[in-house]
Amino acid sequence: MQLGADHVRVRVPATSANLGPGFDALGLALALYDEVEVRLVASDDVVVDVHGEGAGQVPLGEDHLVVRALRRTMDLAGAVPTGIHMTCHNVIPHGRGLGSSSAAVVAGIVAARALLAEPRAIDAAMVLALATEFEGHPDNAAPAIQGGATVAWTTDDGPRAVGLDVDPTIEATVLVPDARLATARARAALPEHVSHGDAAFTAGRAALLVEALARRPELLFDATEDRLHQPYRAAVLGASSELLRALRDEGVPATVSGAGPTVLVLAGPDHRERRDAVLADLVDETAGWRRLTPGIDTTGARARRISGNTGALSSGSSGATGSQVLPGSPAIRGGSMQ
Repeated sequence: MQLGADHVRVRVPATSANLGPGFDALGLALALYDEVEVRLVASDDVVVDVHGEGAGQVPLGEDHLVVRALRRTMDLAGAVPTGIHMTCHNVIPHGRGLGSSSAAVVAGIVAARALLAEPRAIDAAMVLALATEFEGHPDNAAPAIQGGATVAWTTDDGPRAVGLDVDPTIEATVLVPDARLATARARAALPEHVSHGDAAFTAGRAALLVEALARRPELLFDATEDRLHQPYRAAVLGASSELLRALRDEGVPATVSGAGPTVLVLAGPDHRERRDAVLADLVDETAGWRRLTPGIDTTGARARRISGNTGALSSGSSGATGSQVLPGSPAIRGGSMQ
């Protein structure tokens, strides 16, 4: 596969998975973005500069997650390996349950697509499959690619996802603690088996959540109730579990974001006054919390070609010139990835 560009810029949103009862299935994109700029160079050099979240903590070479995802996608497309100069401007908190690793993986895949002369060679299904290959499940990857709310599932033929409607009156608030929590530790807290009653209860709430998100935000409190994973994680969530309980005791639709420890509040008009009253008492920077109101992202990952390939990086490619915006997965139609 020939290259169509040698310089691209990518933006990927944060995501919140599970949304309470939708364990490993439901996800929501948030308007909080990591930006990655990639230049291909005619050498073997791999240079990574990281600014913001993760600076001084993440690898700065071939082991960087964005580089690994980019390399995997380029290899799949049959593109000639080159050197990489990459700059990451990270805003998504790391280790807080806001999809920072999914954002990195999707950034690498989408950047690789934008560098190819034929981006559609990596189609919608392949984008999601590649991201899931790295992440293990598609609940964060799907909204990071597509934007908005999504439900994702797996089949024998690979992962699938479909977009969900979100009522425009719903506000997303994320409450980010100073403490981190590794996903592996949060998953280790889960039991191997749950009761049929708890499974049935949670399945019903997950179905209700689809309606609450789309048309009935007044139902969000009941719709975000969960018995499948959050109760078992309370011990490892610490202060986040206490904040979650305080919010729900006042009728506020709050959930753990992903594996935690961030707390997500999805508030319709009926919940905002109670939300603000609880948070005014319990959440501020002196107590070790950041309150963010990012809004819901509706576009998903986006890539922009900054300059076309000069031919030095891929034999015989005339490439593209100028600046061109490429969606993260242009083959998506009707809000679905199948």
